[in-house]
Amino acid sequence: MGENERVQQVELLSSVNDLYGGVRVNMEHHPMDSKDFATSLKASISQWKQQGKRGVWIKLPIEQVNLVEVAVKEGFRYHHAEPDYLMLVYWIPETTDTLPVNASRRVGIGAFVMNSQREVLVVMENGGRFKETGVWKFPTGVVNEGEDICTAAVREVKEETGIDAEFVEVLAFRESHKSFFSKSDLFFVCMLKPRSFDIQKQDQEVEAAQWMPFEEYAAQPFIREHELFNYVAKICLAKSDKGYAGFSPVSAATSSGKTSCLYCNNPDIHLLTSGHQ
Repeated sequence: MGENERVQQVELLSSVNDLYGGVRVNMEHHPMDSKDFATSLKASISQWKQQGKRGVWIKLPIEQVNLVEVAVKEGFRYHHAEPDYLMLVYWIPETTDTLPVNASRRVGIGAFVMNSQREVLVVMENGGRFKETGVWKFPTGVVNEGEDICTAAVREVKEETGIDAEFVEVLAFRESHKSFFSKSDLFFVCMLKPRSFDIQKQDQEVEAAQWMPFEEYAAQPFIREHELFNYVAKICLAKSDKGYAGFSPVSAATSSGKTSCLYCNNPDIHLLTSGHQ
């Protein structure tokens, strides 16, 4: 019996082709025991090789964690994990593996919120590196999956201080490496305009929150002695004195039709060029 005949007698894994010569397998709606999965996986790999496929992606829901060992024994490796699934990958050709690596960066925001009295919104954290340091800092946080930077900034300010705010622009961003489980880190300094002023701090993460004169904030020893924080304070001061232009969000569609957020320092440029063919 030839290899093709043997493959045809085995249930192959359901897969879809991707745009890069590979296949994607989603096991979410195809529960199998380890023995059946091992047989189907071997047969499927054989067929994919004959078809000249390159990368194989298998998405295993957490309920099928028993299949991980089988896949790893066939040459699959971990790519990334989410709370409800694990993604495994396998490179078929005997050439350089060009599968993209897992997301390499975490994205965070810091919110510069100033009222008409030139007071900035600051918090004192009760956890993390600033716990019990006495340092007053801008509200900060991590951008969630599928969340725009501007939306995250507004959310974090509301969560930590109870202040409603309107996003204005990105003033600057910082990149660092080997930050969070060896991942790189992008941190966006955002300017927001307050729409309310009565602080209602979040007790879980925030020890205290207040409106503080900007000069007092910038004069803190920690801010003055740490180059990055000092630099950010100077940028915020320049912006408040109208001597600095940041990047404002503009909604724009991608080539695939998805809505995206473009940040530029002339958000009206699309109005100036929309009449050109």
